[in-house]
Formats: sequence, structure tokens, C-alpha cells
Amino acid sequence: MDYLEKAKRVIALEVDELERLSGRLADSFCAAVDACKQAIDTQRKIVVVGVGKSGNIGYKIAATLNSTGATAVVLHSQNALHGDLGLVQPGDVVLAMSQSGETRELLDLLPYLRRFEVTVIGFTGKSDSSLARHSDIVLDSSVEREACPLNLAPTSSSTVMLVLGDALAMVLLEARGFRGEDFAELHPNGHLGRILLTRVSDVMRDVKHIALVDEATPISQALRRMTDHRAGAAVVLGSHGGLAGVFTHGDFVRAFQQGGSLANAPVAEHMTRNPISIQGQKLATEALQLLDKHRIDDLIVVDGEGRPIGLLDTQDLSRMKLI
Repeated sequence: MDYLEKAKRVIALEVDELERLSGRLADSFCAAVDACKQAIDTQRKIVVVGVGKSGNIGYKIAATLNSTGATAVVLHSQNALHGDLGLVQPGDVVLAMSQSGETRELLDLLPYLRRFEVTVIGFTGKSDSSLARHSDIVLDSSVEREACPLNLAPTSSSTVMLVLGDALAMVLLEARGFRGEDFAELHPNGHLGRILLTRVSDVMRDVKHIALVDEATPISQALRRMTDHRAGAAVVLGSHGGLAGVFTHGDFVRAFQQGGSLANAPVAEHMTRNPISIQGQKLATEALQLLDKHRIDDLIVVDGEGRPIGLLDTQDLSRMKLI
């Protein structure tokens, strides 16, 4: 038995169904985004209801919504009829999930949900199902076949429902103007939170720990200061204390290759003028983007008036586990 070929067949079937999903997205999806946005904007929430595999998918969709600042709760169909309906408020949006659209526990719950002024968004693979008929908005999660060789186990259908939920959550995120900083505040202990909340001033080397020279400093002295500070660059100050340039080991190598005596030559002759810099209050993620974009190892940190206040080295970011 060729396991790899069979695995590829499963993946190919699910990819095909996702392409079909993308091709049939319509105005109903836009209406669903607007309904969710209105609920969140008015301090209401998104209530997710599902049974079986759809219920499992619902938990993940609710988690994604919560992680992106859209308040969501999962309502257990059976418990809802024994008191948990108390978490539903007028103005909420209900994501009712059933591939067949005929799940009895879910259908039994709908009339009670309707007592509240809620918007029901039905995730179903059957446009003529009971769930579809009792939903305000219907999102089509139909599939032509499951990836299961017997065409029985929910595979393609659960993937389509999950991706449809992800699409709803991500478009809602953009519609609400949710930012990376907002995401970080909801994930303060995670790796992403650490990256997104860290500012350049938190990880930079301050002026006491970097090689500072002026334009007339001989290259030999600049190299000595770089060695003393274990730095790959010296920050060159202008006559008024502003940033004049940067002299790096790379600059030295290029100058050396040109020949001539370098020991007493001033750094101004071989430094890089107008170096890339960043202000200390910027997020470390912005520094990462600059380092990557310009393919440099050191980034000079300046204050609001352009005066050097520190240096950011890629080693510092690695030490802080930001890269």
C-alpha cells in the first residue's frame, strides 16, 4: 500500500473543495461580516453553536475570534436548554453550525434563540435544510465528496467549515481595524506577544555600551572602540552631536581592499553616511523589518531630534528570542 500517494489524494480532495468554496463566496458572506462587526461594535458577542464535528470546529472558530478581539462564546446545545441560554443577549450573532442542516439538538434550540433579537448565521452544506430556512444569513459549506475513502467520515466538510470560519474571522479583523499591537495585548505571555509588545528601547544597547566616535577619529581608534564594546559598528557623531554616519567592519574591509594606509585615516572618509536608523519608541517588529529589508546587522537608535541614543544589533534580538 502506497501511504504517501493515499495521503496526497486526501490532501488533493480537500484542496479541491476549498477552491470550490472560494469560487462560490457571495454577498451572504459580506452580510455575515457586517452582522458580526455590528455586534462587536455595540459591545455584543458572537455565540457559536454546533454538535459533533461541527461543534469541534466551532470551538476553534470561537477561539480564533477571541484571539482577535471579537468576543465569542460556545453554547452547548443541551446545556443551553438547562440554563445556559442566559449568556445570550439581544444584539448577539449566533453562528449555528451543521453540515446536514438537520441536526436535531441544534434545531430544537433555534426557537429559543429566536426569542432574543439575534442574527442567526447558518453554516451548512444543504441550502434547502431546516437550518438554512431558519437562518438570517446562510454560508454554504457544501462539498462534493469527503476525503474519506468511504465518503463517510467528515473530512473535506469539516475543513471547509473551518476555513470558512477562519475567513469570516480574518475579514472581520480587518474590517474592525484590529492591529498587531491589539493582538499582542491578548497574547502577552506568548512568543508573538513578546515580539509585538517589545520596543526598540527595551533591547537596544544604550550610549554607554556602544562605540561612539566623531568624524575625525582615526580608523585605528574606531576599531579599538568597536573591539572594546564587542560591536560590529561605531556610531559617528557630527559637530552638533547628531548622527553623521556609521563605520562598520564591512566599511573597513572595503577600504582595506582599496589599498593605502588606513590606521590614521579619519572614519569620515570611509563611513556610511545617512545610515538606516530607528526611533527608540518604535516596536521591535519594525526594527526587524528594517534589518531584513536593508540586509544589515546593526541599526542605530535615535531620539526625536535625530541624536543617537543606542544601537540595535541582531545578536540582541536573538538573545531576547525575538528572532
